[in-house]
Amino acid sequence: MDTEGFGELLQQAEQLAAETEAVSELPHVERNLQEIQQAGERLRSRTLTRTSQDAADVKASILLGSRGLDIFHISQRLESLSAATTFEPLEPVKDTDIQGFLKNERDNALLSAIEESRRRTFLLAEEYHRESMLVQWEQVKQRVLHTLLGAGEDALDFSQDVEPSFVSEVTVPGRSALDSVEVAYGRQIYIFNEKIVNGHIQPNLGDLCASIAESLDDKNVSDMWVMVKQMTDVLLVPAKDTLKSRTSVEMQMAFVRQGLSFLENSYKNYTMMTVFGNLHQAQLGGVPGTYQLVRSFLNIKLPGPLPGMQDGEIEGHPVWAVIYYCLRCGDLNAAMQVVNRVQHQLGDFKTWFQEYMNSPDRRLSPTSENKLRLHYRRVLRNSADPYKRAVYCLIGKCDISDNHGEVADKTEDYLWLKLNQVCFDDDGSSSPQDRLTLPQLQKQLLEDYGESHFSASQQPFLYFQVLFLTAQFEAAVAFLFRVERLRSHAVHVALVLYELRLLLKSSGQSAQLLSQEPGDPPTVRRLNFIRLLMLYTRKFESTDPREALQYFYFLRNEKDSQGENMFMRCVSELVIESREFDMLLGRLEKDGSRKPGVIDKFAGDTRAIISKVALEAENKGLCEEAVKLYELAKNPDKVLELMNRLLSPVIAQVSAPQSNKERLKNTAVAIAERYRCQGIAGEKSVDSTFYLLLDLMTFFDEYHAGHVDRAYDVMERLKLLPLSQESVEERVAAFRNFSDEVRHNLSEVLLATMNILFTQYKRLKGAPAGTPGRPQRTMEDRDMQLRSQARALITFAGMIPYNMAGDTNARLVQMELLMN
Repeated sequence: MDTEGFGELLQQAEQLAAETEAVSELPHVERNLQEIQQAGERLRSRTLTRTSQDAADVKASILLGSRGLDIFHISQRLESLSAATTFEPLEPVKDTDIQGFLKNERDNALLSAIEESRRRTFLLAEEYHRESMLVQWEQVKQRVLHTLLGAGEDALDFSQDVEPSFVSEVTVPGRSALDSVEVAYGRQIYIFNEKIVNGHIQPNLGDLCASIAESLDDKNVSDMWVMVKQMTDVLLVPAKDTLKSRTSVEMQMAFVRQGLSFLENSYKNYTMMTVFGNLHQAQLGGVPGTYQLVRSFLNIKLPGPLPGMQDGEIEGHPVWAVIYYCLRCGDLNAAMQVVNRVQHQLGDFKTWFQEYMNSPDRRLSPTSENKLRLHYRRVLRNSADPYKRAVYCLIGKCDISDNHGEVADKTEDYLWLKLNQVCFDDDGSSSPQDRLTLPQLQKQLLEDYGESHFSASQQPFLYFQVLFLTAQFEAAVAFLFRVERLRSHAVHVALVLYELRLLLKSSGQSAQLLSQEPGDPPTVRRLNFIRLLMLYTRKFESTDPREALQYFYFLRNEKDSQGENMFMRCVSELVIESREFDMLLGRLEKDGSRKPGVIDKFAGDTRAIISKVALEAENKGLCEEAVKLYELAKNPDKVLELMNRLLSPVIAQVSAPQSNKERLKNTAVAIAERYRCQGIAGEKSVDSTFYLLLDLMTFFDEYHAGHVDRAYDVMERLKLLPLSQESVEERVAAFRNFSDEVRHNLSEVLLATMNILFTQYKRLKGAPAGTPGRPQRTMEDRDMQLRSQARALITFAGMIPYNMAGDTNARLVQMELLMN
């Protein structure tokens, strides 16, 4: 550029500067070269950023556009979505704009209500989810607890010598898990339940179970059932609940009387066996009776004179020994016979003994009792005659700390002695050393002495007897249940007590097998009866569900923590675990009638139980089983609803023998035939969906078999898709009424139909042009019709408010283009 050019440029610059200075409104800006450079860099960086962003947008459009996505429209739709106009308060307007203010307030109120409703909905959903999780966890926890020992802390003892687990070893499929004793008990339970369900007089369950002992040839078991029958042969005291009845004075006195009677009868039998086993030494003779029996027994037990015996002898035996053993055999008259023969040697004892005999509760009057106790403390406490001391302690119920080990050398004798000393009336005249209550005796035997004192592991029947005879039924059953080989006996003793309303049950199903509850007396224990039965049946419920059902019938009046009937719950779990649907619940015949199952004789309303089992199966995902059960329960709505859910994923699959689709198709067709023959119909929408899915299954079967014309005819009759431009809007409107099960298959239906049209189009193009049977004009009309139908499908796919899977639209467009 020459000098004139620069000069001209300079002149123009100066003129521009002068004009700028003349404008007073604009501020005067002065920048040096460095500031100008920095400002230029900033402008350059902004331009580069915007350019790079535009380049990225272009690349994204190219990439997504190749996959059939319109990035421009998607961006516009995303920008139109604003959370501020949905869940946030609107911007306040100026106070002068009244219309805008009112509109804004209205919108704010609506949005606030929507937000509050949304918040409450989420909170409610979370609460429902939490409750559902708690219920499920409670059920799982019960199953876990049922596999552990029921004795509290012992459940976590993993030493080598623990009792076997409640979960027995896995048995061979099809083979019963019951042993001979359990089978025998199960037969008696069956007889008992049969009488009840048929409306007969309820039999005595104790007698039925005791009859088992005769066939077992086990004296311990026989004696146990004799004791159980004796102890439970009491009159129930009317009360609001079992606890008040059990703790009443009348019933506790009855238990003590029954316990003493059992111990006395047992000892008399033992005496007779001893005498008849040693007849030569016993020298039995004279008038038959307890006195002669005791005299002969003493010939064997006390063959020679004993030092320290007082008050002489009778027929060669110490007087007090004869009196004691007559009392031990429970024969007060025989003891009185002895007293009368030697009364001149016994002082005031005859008077006291006569009063004791005539008392209905075997108790002296307070005056006589005090005299006898005073005489005992002054004269007899340190006496060398153990039999005399024992008799005075029995009659006067005194000196309870003396165990009389010289006389009561066996547990049964000690127990008999202590039960005789139990007092029930508190007149205040007895000192603590002379007063023994039943709760004191119970605590002493269960807690102070416990299992180790009685060698319970070696002698389980003895410890069971100790607890049972002192009316600690729950503790006795819980102990015996922990012994694997005796578990069946314990369960059936509990059943007898339960049927007689003598069993104290735990209030919660999650309690330990033996537990104490707040508010109960300290010595009272409760048995978790529900858990006991479920533990017992768990061993054989999978192999012998019929027998398990017999035991569950005892729970028909029990409820779990959620208020659900335990019988129905146990039946539900039993059916699901054993999968014996037909045997337990019955089955559906071909004519639609129901063949009764085992459950029918136990429940009047079998439909409720079957519905419960069906719901449980549905919740566990066993939908095919649930369909059969709902059909048994005559619930067509649920049958069709579940069938729709099962058919939807498989209708577009290729059929194959033994396939999932083939099995479901056969089931669905059988249901459809039954319902049509019997005139059964479900809810209109569910019913129409079911039959539409069946027709679509026929369509796909024809399509996969290559019968395109027949498949086309099926689709044309269904009127599901538009096969002309005129019917597009009508089909789009009808699409809104279809269920999700049909909509999920829409992509496959559209593609299959388009394939059929394309196949027909290719076949038309491959045919010779203008034959006499097919004129040229007819072929052209058919060609136009096929292309019109293809365009109708494309239009329909674009208009329906439903996002179809994958590249459905692209494939439809591609085939439509191939036809043009």
